[in-house]
Amino acid sequence: MSEKTLTRMDLAEAVFREVGLSRHESAQLVESVLGHISDALVRGEQVKISSFGTFSVRDKNERIGRNPKTGEEVPITPRRVLSFRPSHLMKERVAAGNK
Repeated sequence: MSEKTLTRMDLAEAVFREVGLSRHESAQLVESVLGHISDALVRGEQVKISSFGTFSVRDKNERIGRNPKTGEEVPITPRRVLSFRPSHLMKERVAAGNK
C-alpha cells in the first residue's frame, strides 16, 4: 500500500495543470469546494459526488461502553459522526487498483 497522501496542495496543483487557472486561483477553487462540502455537512446535509461517493452525518445515541482494562461500564455520550459510503464505481476502481 502506498504511503503517499493526497493534500489540498496536490489538488490545487492538479487544477493548475489540467484547467489552466493560476496557482493562486486553483488553490482558492479547491478551498471553496472543500468549504461548501464542509458547510453542507455541518448543516446535516448529505453530500453526493457522482461516481465517487456520499458523505453524511449521523447522530449516535448515548450508549453504555466498557473499559477493556477494568471491565467497568462507562456511558458514551451522544455525538455526531461523519461517514462516507463509496459509490460502486469507486469500489470497483479501487479493487482493480489492488490487482
